Amino acid sequence: MANSIFTKLIAKALNLDVEAVGNTLSLLEEGCTIPFISRYRKERTGELDEVQIAAIADENERLMEIAKRKETVIKTITELGKMTPELEKRIADCWDATELEDIYLPFKPRRRTRAQVAREQGLEPLAQLILMQREANIEQAARRFVTGDGITNVDEAIRGAQDIIAETISEDERSRQQLRGSYRRTAIISSKVVKAKADSDEAAKFSDYFDWQEPLRRCSSHRLLAMRRGEAEGILRLSIDPIDDQECIERLQRNWVHSRSEAGQLVAEAAEDAYKRLLKPSIETEFSNISKEKADEEAIRVFAENLRQLLLGAPLGQKRVMGIDPGFRTGCKVVCLDAQGNLLHHEAIFPHPPVNRRMQAMVHVQQLVSDYHIEAIAIGNGTASRETRAFIEEVASGPQVFVVSEDGASVYSASKVARDEFPDEDVTVRGAVSIGRRLMDPLAELVKIDPKSIGVGQYQHDVDQTKLKHQLDQTVESCVNLVGVDLNTASSHLLQYVSGLGPALAKNIVDYRREHGAFTSRAQLKKVPRLGPAAYQQCAGFLRIPGAKNPLDNSAVHPESYALVEKMASDQGCTVQELIAQPELRSHIDISRYVNGEVGLPTLTDIMQELEKPGRDPRQQLEEFEFDSRVQTIDDLEEGMILPGIVTNITNFGAFVDIGVHQDGLVHISQMANRRIAHPTDVLKLHQHVTVRVLEVDHRRKRISLSMKQV
Repeated sequence: MANSIFTKLIAKALNLDVEAVGNTLSLLEEGCTIPFISRYRKERTGELDEVQIAAIADENERLMEIAKRKETVIKTITELGKMTPELEKRIADCWDATELEDIYLPFKPRRRTRAQVAREQGLEPLAQLILMQREANIEQAARRFVTGDGITNVDEAIRGAQDIIAETISEDERSRQQLRGSYRRTAIISSKVVKAKADSDEAAKFSDYFDWQEPLRRCSSHRLLAMRRGEAEGILRLSIDPIDDQECIERLQRNWVHSRSEAGQLVAEAAEDAYKRLLKPSIETEFSNISKEKADEEAIRVFAENLRQLLLGAPLGQKRVMGIDPGFRTGCKVVCLDAQGNLLHHEAIFPHPPVNRRMQAMVHVQQLVSDYHIEAIAIGNGTASRETRAFIEEVASGPQVFVVSEDGASVYSASKVARDEFPDEDVTVRGAVSIGRRLMDPLAELVKIDPKSIGVGQYQHDVDQTKLKHQLDQTVESCVNLVGVDLNTASSHLLQYVSGLGPALAKNIVDYRREHGAFTSRAQLKKVPRLGPAAYQQCAGFLRIPGAKNPLDNSAVHPESYALVEKMASDQGCTVQELIAQPELRSHIDISRYVNGEVGLPTLTDIMQELEKPGRDPRQQLEEFEFDSRVQTIDDLEEGMILPGIVTNITNFGAFVDIGVHQDGLVHISQMANRRIAHPTDVLKLHQHVTVRVLEVDHRRKRISLSMKQV
């Protein structure tokens, strides 16, 4: 049963219905996956989507971490003998991580500070005396603490007492919250170049930040991550400061100084010391971490959205494909694949300089197209891509020709997955196979590659790697289950992302398929070793069997609803196959008649949509594309040129577009439309075909500025 406190807190934080949140948490605790809950438990969740369910899971995880931390805090304070009923209640009621740490700070075990040394010397009573600001003669009071053993004079005693007061002020919750408020309102992030590195080649890419400052609350994630990378590489120095240090000190002093006496002056000095030595560095670190976390979240969100678009790229489908990994000196590696992506043949051709065996390459390509009945040709978009495409279009007129992104292909070709698939082939063959398969089904091939290597991120190596992996794995799982997976052709790597499965069960499915032949029904999954009822429930609806005896086995209708569909068909006096094939039969169905305690209108509506197009692929159709023949390199570009391009990466500040010169250009967000847009994804998608105008070419930094306005 879901934790009722967590349920209420999550519902309030996410502005969701309490019952829907409670039911979602219960389903997650039962081991249900996010895609399964979103698709097949809509009645229980109030039709929450995957994003909302993921947010509930993440918030629940955060609260569990705080609960675990609270146990440590209570245990430590209790062992110190300083726990009170009021303090314990305050900790129990606290669900904010920062507030919890503020409560814990005065009791937290720490290294030996100046204040701790002063306490060991017996100066705590003097500190309290000064802090109360009632003692008229502080010097006389301090003499009592001059022992000769550590404290040799009055000044030392007073300085030690001030150290204790400074630490007390720095650990005070109100003081910390007050300074946080100043940072939230006025903090400025500044970046300066390290002079010794200013003229180095590696510093050039950070030149925008050599002397930069802006309000922290307005600093975008990409700028913050760029500055932090510059800092990590020793090129920049960063600082985060409130706009007026003196104002912060005076506000702190007003909270603690209650008289104009000598004691009041000593407290004022201690408050200034507390600010400069303890509070400010602590809060600066805190805001540095908070801003980094926010920047990470935004960068990870952008990466996940780009990855989603890439994985859901248009597939060519099951056709016989020639894959070409182009090159000049080393030649072009050519592979021929059957409609299932199996390798039939491979060889190298050398149509380009310096080898220049063009006629021989032409004969070989034409022979391969004929011998293997090639229907489409996929060419990698790396070195010699445009030259290879021009050659192929000249010598092979039959098949469609496509240029395919080869980002990550080299990572795949050297991976264990590739070695297991092609133990007897070298990396160049594996890379060409990957290029060919990407054309047939981008999703099935790209899941084999670490998403960080696909090249659609924004500072992906600088963000929290644990959070990045969690989000990207979730994105891959979401895409795989949205599209559905052919149970009889999917690799174990693709199957492991199906709801309820994982590497072990995916391998068992492939092994069972190899031993017993193709699956003829979903029910056969129950015979796969270690695939129990829970895993079957989670995965069955996302696995497809084209040509199965029961047509529902090739649809997104879950087996638990088969009886319901059969009842619909029976009521119409027809078979399930006829119900799918004849729209007029479905038009007579009143789905409200089939609502019961388990199945409501949301599920019934989904079933009717699925019967209309069983196993439909939600991805778009593939489009051909061709670069402008006038430009081959960055030197061919001229300001004002109108060129076709392909969106290769999307960030918060704009989109990178390949215009065929081996260097992507940037369309800044301000150059995307004649209206203000909040984010590039409002108008663009990954791999979208666009028309752009060249604004500026910076040859030194190899930067191309593009615009989508007035084209």
